[in-house]
Parts: sequence; structure tokens; C-alpha cells
Amino acid sequence: MPKNNCIVGLDIGTKKTAAIIGEITEDNKIEIIGIGTTDSRGLRKGVVVNLEATVNAIKKAQEEAELMAGVEIDRAFVGISGAHIKSFNSRGVIAVSGKNKEITPEDIERVIDQSKAVSIPPDREIIHIIPQEFVVDEQDGIKDPLGMSGIKLEVNVHIVTSATTSVQNLKTCIERAGIEIERIVLNQIAASNSTLTHDEMELGVGMIDMGGGTTEVAIFERGSLWYTSIIPIGGDNFTNDIAVGLRTPIPEAEKIKKKFGCVSSPMLDEQDTIEVPSVGRGKKPRILSRQLLADIIQPRAEEIFRLVDNDIKRMGYEKSLNSGIVLTGGTALLEGLEEVAEEIFDLPVRRGDPSGIGGLAERVNTPDYAASVGLILFGYDQWTEKTLSKDRKRSLWVKFKDWLKEA
Repeated sequence: MPKNNCIVGLDIGTKKTAAIIGEITEDNKIEIIGIGTTDSRGLRKGVVVNLEATVNAIKKAQEEAELMAGVEIDRAFVGISGAHIKSFNSRGVIAVSGKNKEITPEDIERVIDQSKAVSIPPDREIIHIIPQEFVVDEQDGIKDPLGMSGIKLEVNVHIVTSATTSVQNLKTCIERAGIEIERIVLNQIAASNSTLTHDEMELGVGMIDMGGGTTEVAIFERGSLWYTSIIPIGGDNFTNDIAVGLRTPIPEAEKIKKKFGCVSSPMLDEQDTIEVPSVGRGKKPRILSRQLLADIIQPRAEEIFRLVDNDIKRMGYEKSLNSGIVLTGGTALLEGLEEVAEEIFDLPVRRGDPSGIGGLAERVNTPDYAASVGLILFGYDQWTEKTLSKDRKRSLWVKFKDWLKEA
């Protein structure tokens, strides 16, 4: 199979590393043909802390995906997260220079470049500049000003930056695994690609991606990304709470969380019990109430949602969430999480399962694959834009040749 028919998403998370291969079909659809996953052991809160362990995890996920798909991976769109990510909104303004004051692609490029003329510390680098809206002669809310006439062109953008060393360590791991990076993509952007609908993003929606090491927030309104933040608490904190509260080893606490975890006591029957392995050699497992487990992890869920709620209100975006909240990420699989979130936010809450792909879609149709699938869709969108651009140029060339024939 030609490699240029494939798009690869590589999501290197705190708990799991996933490589997903998508194939562009003859009718220009995207289908999943290969999936590889393995436990991550070299990251903490989204940041590489052990190069060798991270490289091995990437290689293992890569080999598994290649075996399933029957192709070799040499390029990938890579997700990035972690508490080192910082973002802010900025604005650019230029005078339109095109003939007859018609806005050209060069004008759009210049105004976006001008928007990033802000002071950024030398230890940070820009990974995204996302246009939110353009303004032409005080007329705002414009998505694409190309071809419009005006004297002054402005743009509002969302700029995402990361610590240079964190990005470099991630790049080093991927390159050592023999993979070339197509593009580094913020996890919130990737996950939103696969879980949010166009209507939600237009009306206003908050997405909360709950991973193992971090909880990542993104707010969309009028079809654009307006705010992102990262809270350094995630699924690992639930696991640690269970290990301490039930006095059980951390690996067993993780299994208990995944199999029996529920964050809402009223949803459980008083007779529900779970078997809990004890700490220490020779000690027998204990039979405990499942409600006890819920009592341990519910406060942690409430804490995370209150931190997110306070963050949103502090930035003044609480009135932007007209469509409510979408929960995604591996921790979103916990039973009762939506009900607790609805109580904290006083908004409708749904679980974000990835969509928009075919092939082995049922294998990745859970929140823990939202970012992985989103990376594939991000790459597919870029491929589509390039294809349309080529078709547009080809069409102009055909028209020019026809004009020459007629001249």
C-alpha cells in the first residue's frame, strides 16, 4: 500500500501510548486500518521523564499498528499535553495592500504574523496560532476575508506555547523510534476534532479531556477555540486515592478503578461488593462495599470539576457554554462522572466518544482514543486542504490553457 495513502496519529500519554493508522480511500474517506497501544512508563503529567522507556513504548505501539495495517510507519501527527503548555489570545492589525484594496492570501498571512509579535520567554516556543475571527473595517465575525475589500484587516488568534525542552525531549523520543513528525498538535485540539459537533462549537461548548496525569480544558464559541488550560490532576490521582483508601497496591487499585469505579454513591446498590487485594505478603484479599470505593473517588472528581469551574469563571467564559460540557479522555469512562459534572457546572454534560472515521471505528469508539482519532482527523483535514488547493490550481491552469486556445 502506498504510504502517501496513510495518515498516522501518535498519542503519547501518561498512561497509554497509542499509534493509529488511517487510510484515505478511493472516495476520499478516512478509515482506521491499524491500532497499536501499550502502557506508558516514561511520562509524568504529560512530560517525558524517561527517554528510553518512552522510546520503547512508541516502538511497541508502532509495531502493533504496523502489523495490523500491513504498512510501515515513518511519519506521524503527534499529540502534546502537559502542565508546561500555556496559551493566550492575541490580535493583529495591518493595512490592506492588495490592488483595489482586495484582501489577498499575503494580507491574511501578514496579519496572522503580526498577531504573534508578542513577547514570549526564550525558553518557550509557539506550537499553534489559531485564527478565531477576522475584522474588516470594523466588521467582525468574518471567518474567511479572502477576496473581500477593505482598508484595515484585523485578526483575533489563540496562541499556544510550550516549554522548548519538553518539546525537544518529545521529538527526541519520536525520532529515536524512527518516526518523522508531520506536525505537533495540542491534545485539546485533537480531541475536539473527534468529539465535538459543528453546532456545539458554534453555540459554545466546553471540552474536558481527563487523562492519566492531567485534565485539559478547551472552550469553543462561534466555531473557534477561545480558551485552553491544563490542570495537573488526572486519573492517576483517583488510582492513588484508591490505593491509600483501600490499602491495596497501586497496580491493583488501577484495576479496581477501571472495573468497579463509580463516582456517585446513590447510583450503587448497598449490596454491591468488590474483592480488594491486601498489601503485604501472605495477606488475604478483603471483601468491601463498592459504595466505599465511590466514597473515596467521588471527592476527587468533585475537586477536579470545581477547579475547572473556577478556572472558567475566572476567565469569564461561564456564559459561553450554551451547549454544555463534553467529557472525554480515559478517566471519562468512570461511571457516574457525567452526573457529578452536571451538579458542579449546572449544565448538560455528555461523554465524548470519537466519531468521523470508518474502518475499525468500533475498536476506538471510546473516550480514551479521542485524541488519537483526532490526530488522524487533523491530518485528514490538512490533506483535504492540500488536495483542494491543488485542484483549484489545476482548474485555473485548465482555464488558462483554454483561454490560450481561444486567443
